[in-house]
Parts: sequence; structure tokens; C-alpha cells
Amino acid sequence: MTPDDIILEAEEKMIKTDEFVQHEFTGVRTGKASPAMVENLMAEAYGSQMRIREMAGITTPEPRMLVITPWDASVLHAIEKAIQKSSIGINPVIHGKAIRLILPELSTERRQEMVKMAHKMAEEGRVAIRHVRRDAMEQLRKAKAAGLAEDQEKSAEKEIQKLTDQYIGKIEEHLKHKEKEVLTV
Repeated sequence: MTPDDIILEAEEKMIKTDEFVQHEFTGVRTGKASPAMVENLMAEAYGSQMRIREMAGITTPEPRMLVITPWDASVLHAIEKAIQKSSIGINPVIHGKAIRLILPELSTERRQEMVKMAHKMAEEGRVAIRHVRRDAMEQLRKAKAAGLAEDQEKSAEKEIQKLTDQYIGKIEEHLKHKEKEVLTV
């Protein structure tokens, strides 16, 4: 592999890590209702585990309410159980053929817990980006052993470090934004 290929591959992996962290942050509860809070919860249906978004429509009719309407009413109780087992801390209420989730006001302690969760997710993202950097550096060392010039190796290492710093900075920005969002009453 050429140094450019190694750098491009590392950048693609860093982009995917950044996107994953952003997606994980959508699941962190703020004061507002968001379908992302429940869409990836797994529920037992039709003899297997399925995501709630695959078997129901999720809407937010009010800022602090989610309504989950299953396409098949037989999975209503399975979705209810999945929500009860999850860590979102909201009790589902069955209302006809739908499930309502009314988000209570977050206490200061609960907001701090959410911020800690976001920090943990961000740290996992930073670690993943560092792993990408380490793998790319390893590939560069192998390329050097196979005949890559030392100045090309050093140049590529600087570029990879620059990308690493850039994507860790992006994760920090996402974290600050999420922290502000969670702490805003």
C-alpha cells in the first residue's frame, strides 16, 4: 500500500467513528423527546430480536412525549417490555394500539448521569480513533520495511497525526454540544 492509500483508509475509518459517536449521542436523553432514544432498542418479536424502528412508527406529537405505534398490534407488549428493560428510565403506557412515553423533567442528578454517559461515549470514540492511528502507523512501518523512503514515512505519519487530532477535536465539539443540550433546562 502507498502512504496515500494508508492515509485515505485511516481517514475513512475516522469518519465512520465520528459518525458512530454522533449517532450514539442521539440516544442520550435530553429534556426533549427524540425517536433516537428508543429506535435501536431490541424487542422480542416473531421469534427473534428486532429493533423497535423495524416494527413500529415513532413520533413526537409534543416536545416531551413519544408515541410508538406498532404496525402489528401483537408486538405491543414486546415493545413495552423492551422499553421497561432499557436504561432510558421512562415507564411506557399502553394507550389503545400505541405506546406513549411521557418524559418527566430531568433532575439535576439525572442530567449529570447523562453527561457522564456522553463523556464515556466520547472517550470510546477517541480510543477508537487512536486505534485507527496505531493501525495506520503499523502499516507505514511495514511499508518502510518493504522499501518506502523514510521522508515519505515521516510525512505520512505527520498527516495521520493531523487527522487524528482533527477527528478527536470533532468528537470534543460534539461532546460540548451534547453536554450543553443535556444541561439546558
